[in-house]
Amino acid sequence: MDEKFIKVRAAFFSILSNTFLIILKFIAGFTTGSISILSEALHSFSDLLASIIAFISVRISSEPADVKHQYGHGKFEDLSGVIEGILILLAALYIIYESINKIMSGHIELIESNLAIFVMAFSCLLNLIVSNYLFKVAKKTDSLALYADAQHLRTDIYTSLGVLIGLILIRFTGIFIIDPIVAIIVGIIIIKAGIDLCVAGGKNLLDTSLPEYEAFKINKIIKESISDKIVNVKNIKTRKAGNQRVLEFVLIVAKDLSVKEGHDYCDFIEKAIKEEIGNILITIHLEPCDGICENCGLKFENRCS
Repeated sequence: MDEKFIKVRAAFFSILSNTFLIILKFIAGFTTGSISILSEALHSFSDLLASIIAFISVRISSEPADVKHQYGHGKFEDLSGVIEGILILLAALYIIYESINKIMSGHIELIESNLAIFVMAFSCLLNLIVSNYLFKVAKKTDSLALYADAQHLRTDIYTSLGVLIGLILIRFTGIFIIDPIVAIIVGIIIIKAGIDLCVAGGKNLLDTSLPEYEAFKINKIIKESISDKIVNVKNIKTRKAGNQRVLEFVLIVAKDLSVKEGHDYCDFIEKAIKEEIGNILITIHLEPCDGICENCGLKFENRCS
């Protein structure tokens, strides 16, 4: 099945589930008067915006390179991850603000706790199903946008569970101040999730190098692919755009190496790296040895650097 179709379908499924939960939570929140449920409704609204952004970004990022975007559209996913993180942070700050106002004003009262408990329990279950699905697709397609969307829903599970526990405690204790206190805890949890998403997307937008374990694999493959005609490797650079990794490096080769031999060596190395790493764009620049090295007949590991 086409990867783009899989990603778009997952993002659309997330939009449907979030829309349904928003309606349910707002009804329950206004009916019961629970600030924690209303804060969860707002959180779900930020999830819906995130799902819409993910839906748009996975469609755009899957498009092939064109005249205006000659390196592809992968960074649209990175940008969406940052935007989703900011939305989470704004929602969290609003939740905390409203909760503090409730505590300061003293107007805290729940009208109907049974409905509130049912809605939050259902929300936990639905988000668990959808987030697991999104994480699975995100891992399979290496999609930051879908991962960010799944992370949204995963925080929604934790926060909904916290609200649910708070509502149950209110039901048995009658202490209504638990409701805004739980909402504040929910907000703090959401803040961390938002910061994590902003950092993850920001790294790719700023062309941060690939993780150390991937860089180690790439270096190992390059050195293992070295032949007697290759003198050295230098200027290895890596970055990531969306789900595509980018690699550039220079091969210092013997002066008598033909163009065809050089091309064949590059193809061999590229194939080995792509088989191990996956979706990666590789650029290799060949340079002739400057003639200073006197060990042209020696193997790679003994040559001059």
